[in-house]
Amino acid sequence: MTLEPFVLLSPVRRTSPVVFASPHSGRAYDAVFGSEILLNSHTIRSSEDAFVDHLFDSVVTFGAPLLLAQAPRAYVDLNRGPDELDSALIDGVRKVIHNPRVQSGLGVIPRVVAGGRAIYRGKLSLAEAQHRLDRYWHPYHRTLTALMDDGLRRFGTSILIDCHSMPQEAIESVRVHGQRPDVVIGDRFGASASAEMVDKVARAFRDAGFTVAHNTPFAGAYCTIAYGRPSRGQHAIQIEINRSLYMDEARIEPRADFDHVKSAISQAASAISDMGQRRGSLAAE
Repeated sequence: MTLEPFVLLSPVRRTSPVVFASPHSGRAYDAVFGSEILLNSHTIRSSEDAFVDHLFDSVVTFGAPLLLAQAPRAYVDLNRGPDELDSALIDGVRKVIHNPRVQSGLGVIPRVVAGGRAIYRGKLSLAEAQHRLDRYWHPYHRTLTALMDDGLRRFGTSILIDCHSMPQEAIESVRVHGQRPDVVIGDRFGASASAEMVDKVARAFRDAGFTVAHNTPFAGAYCTIAYGRPSRGQHAIQIEINRSLYMDEARIEPRADFDHVKSAISQAASAISDMGQRRGSLAAE
């Protein structure tokens, strides 16, 4: 069976300008990877935003769509630009001088997973890289663009909530009022969303019981850059959830209190889905 590039969960009726998306929760490893990888079935998952799709799957009941990647991040990273190709991995690609993500092996076709562990035995062809972009990257972003455009047309604004998870070790030194953050909100330091929208998102998570940090240590990547145009009424905000809240990071298994955390995230997502709603005929289309 051919792996579909994404899953789109749609509400019965769209009543929200918000689009929720999870570009890194895909886990169909057997469907896309061959024998060329070095890593075992557990280690290859270390860069995955495991279970983020489940954490946010209630949003359709709030009138908002949820776009989910199918292919794993280790295979193709949908939160990177299609031109972020790594010459150290892909034959025929010119070396990129000033892109630290690509240089560290985290381009659109990643060379490494978390901890800098190499994925492949050798290099990939440029044709293989292009196949992954054509099969998974472009369909995902065409659909995301259409969802954002539809929100703008219906409601006069559109808001992307790009949903991710972060390892606890990434925030060991970060403190908010003396506490390690549960959630990090990224808006490219004001470039991808209005202060009003960011404040509402932060308040929604705080009201749900989470400690929230802003742009530290994650300010957003390709999706916030590409879809955040606040001067045009289009906003993009990245959400990073501390993995240790809901999963055993070493085992990549949900914690016993997973449903409790999911309920709190659903509370925040409900409030976020209300942002920018236009009551009346447009919302009922």
